Amino acid sequence: MPKLKFAVVGGLILGAIALLMFNGVNSAMIYYYTVPEVYAKGPELSDRGIRVAGYVQPGSIHKESSKSRVEFVVFEKNSENTLPVVYEGIVPDTFKDHAEVVVTGKFSSSENVFHASEVLAKCPSKYERMGEEYPEEADSKSPDSAASY
Repeated sequence: MPKLKFAVVGGLILGAIALLMFNGVNSAMIYYYTVPEVYAKGPELSDRGIRVAGYVQPGSIHKESSKSRVEFVVFEKNSENTLPVVYEGIVPDTFKDHAEVVVTGKFSSSENVFHASEVLAKCPSKYERMGEEYPEEADSKSPDSAASY
């Protein structure tokens, strides 16, 4: 009989741990929407916290010098849709025209504007290998190779 009690209590504890882990993983996962998906689900997503991924439209970045307010437009390649974004805060150094971004915030379907609370810009390809400029056989300990980084 005591073994049965330990088995039941152990099963309940393992079940509780599994439930907590499942809920933790689900709450930590945040799906991001594309610009066309935001417009397709407009009223459904309105005033909910979401993430949107896309690219910064060239020439659309407007910074107000008196405030830390930035307005720009996000687009998705192979789509006609664009999404105006308003953000108040400091933008990353990699934020520029054509930058791949993920913005977190709320979409206002009545204003047709995304109010961002966070802007993440993907690191540009300047960190990728640049062909013959950086040959594979270069000695990593030589002074010249350190200067090329």
